[in-house]
Amino acid sequence: MRAAWAFYGLAGLFALAVPLLGIYPVFMMKLLCFAMFACAYNLLLGFGGMLSFGHAAYFGVSAYATAWLASVRGWDAAACILAGVGASALIGLIVGIIAIRRRGIYFAMITLALAQLIYFVCLEAPFTGGENGLQGVPRGSLLGVLPLRSDVLLYYVVLAAFLAQYLFIRRVVQSPFGQVLKAIRDNEPRAISLGYDVNRYRLLAFVLSAALAGFAGSLKALVLSFATLSDVQQATSGEVILMTLLGGTGTFFGPVAGAAVVVTLEEYLSEIVGGWVTVIIGGVFVACVLTFRRGIVGSILGLWRRARS
Repeated sequence: MRAAWAFYGLAGLFALAVPLLGIYPVFMMKLLCFAMFACAYNLLLGFGGMLSFGHAAYFGVSAYATAWLASVRGWDAAACILAGVGASALIGLIVGIIAIRRRGIYFAMITLALAQLIYFVCLEAPFTGGENGLQGVPRGSLLGVLPLRSDVLLYYVVLAAFLAQYLFIRRVVQSPFGQVLKAIRDNEPRAISLGYDVNRYRLLAFVLSAALAGFAGSLKALVLSFATLSDVQQATSGEVILMTLLGGTGTFFGPVAGAAVVVTLEEYLSEIVGGWVTVIIGGVFVACVLTFRRGIVGSILGLWRRARS
């Protein structure tokens, strides 16, 4: 417990000192947004046992909704984010009602098919900008009192949002709802025999994960000032799966570590090796799967428990 508190303390100090260390704030905000996205997906896969191949749909729908409301309607940043989260939760509810009655690969294929449908809607709809997307999205102000033009100020806002979502997910998983969700993941027939409405729990987890993914997408649209088709395409769904598996499913900090590795490699290696960065990330993933079967954080926690015992 002391080691965990010490680690979180050091991580918190590093996060607070990022602008003073000369690290590009926009890069760190992008990393935090994808870490939030991975944490939201981990709630579904790691704690709910549901493998979705289309989670970028909720990330992208929220990004588009936020970008459109901010650039066309001129809404406040907080209102745009809430609207984006609501849109992603609604889409998640519709997809979840269709998908949760299936299991395994059938569930995954339904989420993939519906996500592709959403991708083509974003491609063809007149208000999404087509292949160009929505560019030059204004950051505006938060609640009309806090202007978000400064990268440093916006970084601390995103950091606070990340911390709030991280603590919220921990609370959800440690609540009675989270314990039932893990019981369904581990032994669904036993959970049914105990009288739990399995589909209702799975649907609630799906919608909650979609809404949290949308929260990350909304912040990403404001940080980078654009929303494009890359936010809803299948490659982004693959990336968040990679981040979650690389860091360690079923752990709280694993998706954050996985997102940090993937985003950092993409950001700094792409300038050196170009398109080969995808091959390098794939090699890192294969090496980690062969070496750390439970992910980076999962394997470290396993070694720590073994050393203590």
